[in-house]
Amino acid sequence: MTHVTEHPLVQGGRSAALATACVRGGVAAGLGLGALAVLVIAAWISSPYPDSGAGGALHLAAGLWLLAHGVDLVRTDTLSGLPAPLGVVPMLLVALPVWLVHRAARDTLDTSDGGDRPRLSTGAAVAAVAGGYLLVAAATVAYSGSGPLPADLITAGLWLPAVVVGAAGTGAWTALGRPLPGQRQAAAALRAVGLGLVTLVGGGAVAAAVSLALHARQAQAAYTGLVGEWSGSVTVLLLVLALLPNMAVWGAAYGLGPGFTLGTGAMATPLGLAGDPAVPAFPLLAALPAEGRGTWLHWAVVAVPLAAAVLQGRRVGRSAGNWTARDTSLTALGAAWGCGAAVAVLAGAAGGPLGTGRLAAFGPVWWQAGAATVLWGACVGVPVSLGVRAWGRRALRPKRKQKQKPVSVPVVAGAESGAVSGATDAPAPSPAPSPALSSVPAALKGLLSGLVPAPGAVSPPAPGAPGAGQTQPHPSGTVPEPARAGSDPGSGPGIDPDPDGDRYGDPYGGGYTDPYDDSGFEPYDYLPAAWEPASPPPPVPPAPSAD
Repeated sequence: MTHVTEHPLVQGGRSAALATACVRGGVAAGLGLGALAVLVIAAWISSPYPDSGAGGALHLAAGLWLLAHGVDLVRTDTLSGLPAPLGVVPMLLVALPVWLVHRAARDTLDTSDGGDRPRLSTGAAVAAVAGGYLLVAAATVAYSGSGPLPADLITAGLWLPAVVVGAAGTGAWTALGRPLPGQRQAAAALRAVGLGLVTLVGGGAVAAAVSLALHARQAQAAYTGLVGEWSGSVTVLLLVLALLPNMAVWGAAYGLGPGFTLGTGAMATPLGLAGDPAVPAFPLLAALPAEGRGTWLHWAVVAVPLAAAVLQGRRVGRSAGNWTARDTSLTALGAAWGCGAAVAVLAGAAGGPLGTGRLAAFGPVWWQAGAATVLWGACVGVPVSLGVRAWGRRALRPKRKQKQKPVSVPVVAGAESGAVSGATDAPAPSPAPSPALSSVPAALKGLLSGLVPAPGAVSPPAPGAPGAGQTQPHPSGTVPEPARAGSDPGSGPGIDPDPDGDRYGDPYGGGYTDPYDDSGFEPYDYLPAAWEPASPPPPVPPAPSAD
């Protein structure tokens, strides 16, 4: 029989898997570029007075797609004739290409479908997906060079690969189950970074929305001045929606303290607006604070970074169960640095140049926003983490056990004075059962009961009389069988019942009294020792024979 062997490429070898991952990356780039091209062409078709043809619309779509990756564009059709940079990224546009790269890398490493294709390593999958994506991006950069918005080659070589590789890396991390570092301190710091960043950006969005609501009339006037036909209204509205995340980052930077720049000669902080701002007519910019000193309403924005630092420190403190104070402080400080790095990246993307001259700097300054975030985390987050850690250790501290009172053993007065009589005039009250004696086995009770005299003890037997501990021969010459386990050894005559309800028996045959009238009598002195041989039983006479 001849066995047919398939080629490894047909079986889905490593080369085929790498090619598939590369194609996935290229398809992701094409989908993002195509989606923007559809929007731009639809706006161009609906416009009653288009400035250019279909080629201009495609060049605009390519420029917007590159701008969504952090690439600066250069406007060549300016009034002065000098090229002007455009570096403010509409951050909502970033979501589509980043999600597409993320999904491509995740699907490349996902083998839950049960197929026979080989699984690539994490690095190979990320490199293949990013490589396919960057091939399409390089072609787009070359195409944009012939249009009115060419891409800046320096930023294209820096930010475009960084964004693509970062998005592919998060997709691979998701496919692996979102693992965190094995060290507990690093994992806790990453969780605290996520919580602090979400709180900071969310609070900034709330602050910006409140300010925009307070300046609703100015925003409506700016919107009406920009739009013309219904197509222009839709275009301006889409641009406003694309810039909403930028507005949230601006609000966060404003609350942190450094604020943001409104041109090279103006700065807006909670303390007030200083300088001469160069503000274009745009609806979102109507939410900027008025000139002059800040009021209590502007100072209230400081609550946003304060809440973010408190929540960040609380998260670290709750994770620090048995950590030392030094480890807790270092973890909180690491979370502050991580959150500061993330805020610096967001601030750099939310701001940038809008032109030359006074518009060369517009929006938050990335290093100032990042440094302020680290300062808030170090000054507020670290003490909060130490306080939460101390409170948690206080709650887990075991309570002190109360000292148990010694158990008092009842002693008969006659036993202390050594007075022993054959019978008492009045029976002594029966003592309560001792908890110490009731919690031990019955065999141990018999040993301990010898230390406690029993009430109602009878006189010892006459001298020469055998004690209860000796075995008496039966008149018939037979030896009685020993008491079986569970029998009542104290049921004989002259033995009083034990206070606990048990009968322990008496090795001296008449209660717990002194058979020699000795005041220093101790029953333990007369217990049989293990090495003392017991007296052999008397011989049994042989039975008479039948003869």
